[in-house]
Amino acid sequence: MTTPDLTALAGHRRRLREAHLRPAAERPRSSARGLHHTALISGDVERTIRFYQDLLEFPLTELIENRDYPGSSHFFFDIGNGNLLAFFDFPGLDLGPYAEVLGGLHHVAISVEPARWQRLKDKLGQAGVEHVVHSEVSVYFRDPDGARIELISDPLGEMYGETVL
Repeated sequence: MTTPDLTALAGHRRRLREAHLRPAAERPRSSARGLHHTALISGDVERTIRFYQDLLEFPLTELIENRDYPGSSHFFFDIGNGNLLAFFDFPGLDLGPYAEVLGGLHHVAISVEPARWQRLKDKLGQAGVEHVVHSEVSVYFRDPDGARIELISDPLGEMYGETVL
């Protein structure tokens, strides 16, 4: 691993912002309506349901067969605001452990109300789930298959007190 030149990287970010980031009043409306669902992979459907529905309090909304892989399940959790967190399992494929790779998932950040954020953070501790709190509004942890999840108490469209929408 090489040591990055932080000054050069900051300059690169500044140039990208100047070239591509338009003021909010000048931005066109997005062509998208919102995130329908993000699909992750589950190594054990019941374990995943217990983790997301029972521990994190995201209701399971559907469990169907995956149309693309017979025998595989496709299941969904309500993460609020009309958005879903989905999973596939792929029995028989022996996919191996989770790995962060270029083009892959780094983390999924889910906004929760501040009081619920505190309760869920406490539940993670009580369940023995390793977690780290950052900036007093974000808690990071890994799900049973290793995917990194962030619960953030900032409202949608904000991050650490700054508007990002």
